[in-house]
Amino acid sequence: MKQFGLIGFPLKHSFSPQYFNEQFEAEQLNCHYKAFPIEQIELLPSLLHQFPNLQGLNVTIPYKTAVIPFLDAISDTAQNIHAVNCIKIQDKKLIGFNTDYYGFTESLKPLLDMSINKALVLGTGGSAQAVLFALKQLDIATHTVSSSGKGDLSYRDLDTEIMQSHQLIINTTPLGMFPHLSDSPPIPYHLLNEKHILFDLIYNPAETLFLKKGAEQYARTANGVKMLQLQADKSWEIWNSEKIDEPILKLK
Repeated sequence: MKQFGLIGFPLKHSFSPQYFNEQFEAEQLNCHYKAFPIEQIELLPSLLHQFPNLQGLNVTIPYKTAVIPFLDAISDTAQNIHAVNCIKIQDKKLIGFNTDYYGFTESLKPLLDMSINKALVLGTGGSAQAVLFALKQLDIATHTVSSSGKGDLSYRDLDTEIMQSHQLIINTTPLGMFPHLSDSPPIPYHLLNEKHILFDLIYNPAETLFLKKGAEQYARTANGVKMLQLQADKSWEIWNSEKIDEPILKLK
């Protein structure tokens, strides 16, 4: 049986095992997908030793950047984003990819119109890096927002002028993720209107408080379910492709 899995911590409410295993069952594939909640990324080598049949891994919070030193090679896209959420295991070598970029791009495109040319990206982590890369490819100018001082702006900088000129707002933080349903990024929601699009990478719950507050101001909203499905499907394609269709940089 071919084994696939997800590393991160915590993973109690992960979508991936059910999504992949339902597909394996439907297509009668001799494969299994398992969540591996490892408390530190340094446990990855022992995990690989324990499960020698692993063909591929997805990577989630908080290891999308921390996993890179453990890789033997990395795709050009993942190198540019400096975040990996998909690992192909080939001849005992670990090759890192970023499929978040693809999932986000393809799920965002149907929401866009010609008026959207600036975006606020809430958060500065690994998921934010994939979003920033995607928006650059779409020719949408970006400003990152963070409470930690790592962003271009802080939340208290978000005045009327900034909110009106940035009609696309993407939450890449875990604020509002189950079970913390009463949390939301502290943006000035009263400055939103029907011209705004709020995109939340969170998919559990389906409507976060961030999206609910946006909808109350008549903004268009979307959660991360479609992005998650697209990035998962892209991961499956990578794991099963003999030929890699982008440049690969050797790290070791």
